[in-house]
Amino acid sequence: MAYDKTETVGRARLRPLAGVLAALLVAHSGIRISAIAIPWFVLVTTGSATQTGLVAFCEMGPYVVVKAFAGPLVDRVGPRRISWIADVVSAAAALLIPLLHAQGMLSFGVLLALVAVIGTVRSPGDLAKDVMIPEAAELSRVPLERATGLQGICERLAGTVGPAVGGTLVGLVGPMVGLGVNAACFLLGSLIIATALPRGMGQPEKIPVEQGTAASGARTGYWRSLRQGLAFLRKQPILLALYAMLGITNLLDAAYVAVLIPVWAQESGYGPATIGLVLASFSITATVGSLVAAAVAHRLRRRPVFFLGWLVTGAPRFLILATDAPLWCVAVVIGIGGLGGGFINPIIGAVTYERIPQEMMGRVQGIGDAITWAGIPLGGLVAGAAVAGIGLAPALLTAGAVYFLTTNLTGLRPEWREMDLHRGKGRAGRSPDTAPADRVPSAP
Repeated sequence: MAYDKTETVGRARLRPLAGVLAALLVAHSGIRISAIAIPWFVLVTTGSATQTGLVAFCEMGPYVVVKAFAGPLVDRVGPRRISWIADVVSAAAALLIPLLHAQGMLSFGVLLALVAVIGTVRSPGDLAKDVMIPEAAELSRVPLERATGLQGICERLAGTVGPAVGGTLVGLVGPMVGLGVNAACFLLGSLIIATALPRGMGQPEKIPVEQGTAASGARTGYWRSLRQGLAFLRKQPILLALYAMLGITNLLDAAYVAVLIPVWAQESGYGPATIGLVLASFSITATVGSLVAAAVAHRLRRRPVFFLGWLVTGAPRFLILATDAPLWCVAVVIGIGGLGGGFINPIIGAVTYERIPQEMMGRVQGIGDAITWAGIPLGGLVAGAAVAGIGLAPALLTAGAVYFLTTNLTGLRPEWREMDLHRGKGRAGRSPDTAPADRVPSAP
């Protein structure tokens, strides 16, 4: 990949990172809106927590399976092209739901099929955006931890704006309007990726096959490329420990968002707008935490900050909903949790990007994401069955206890001592300050 050397400072220098982050922000905002609209639509039309969980499973099941195998495709075709195509298809599928509902043609089976399509194509699209972060950080001359902190800010802002907008739209005009806004967000994200990034960014790596290294995977066959990703990951114990822990916490978080919060909002009589309030209160303070992390995280020891963040952000969110605490108290506890959560994702991103070579980022990150997201499709199903079997409060207490044990006991493992091992070396050992001059971006 070759870039002009004429625009090296100011906004032009920051353009790669700003473009990717903007696409992440709008796409994730749309996802947060649909995460309220679809479960609430199913819950009020069927009255079934189990069917609500089934919808979440039909979206996230294909999402996880596809992500496990999409990495070599992202590496070969290029994350930029994969991202904008996936967003266009996701927008079309999301828009079909309100259109079919308006015509009286949206059966539960058709809804499940369209949700499955969204999950299938969203998966490589999300992976592609994540893969472009370390390249964008290098081109923009931004330290990796700061770039992942800014990534966390965008995700948290999406988690603030999306639930607030989604809860308001669902409460005032119904869930179908929310899905229309979701489709518009996908289209906008696709437009940003297609037009706003510098020439040459997000293209497949061009590495000669005769080098005979793992980096030549861009030219090797699909299955060999996938095996290279697996072989690399097996030699990274800290990444395996991280992915295993995230697999459990993501399952519990999916149960929390897809079923436990909607059922709590319905049983308490607060209504759908409160779902947005609860999620937004977490995301607002998490955004503040991410801002602080972006400014100072590169000066702090990662391990204590990481596990303290989990202690604050994990179990308390579940436990407070199991009580009869007033709404303001629920918002305060969840908001405090958001402050701790704001430090977690920047550390995860930096630790991950430091260890994976850019030319293997798609396949390794795809496998890792599949592990961490493997429990998400089951989260709604497990939560729905638990609520139906033992009731809401016992299900919340059990989930909180499991969350606490998962995020504290794992910290005793020796792998976590490696969290600061490659600190400050940029992606896969390269410092952001040593990016080659011919990779400075220019406007199209």
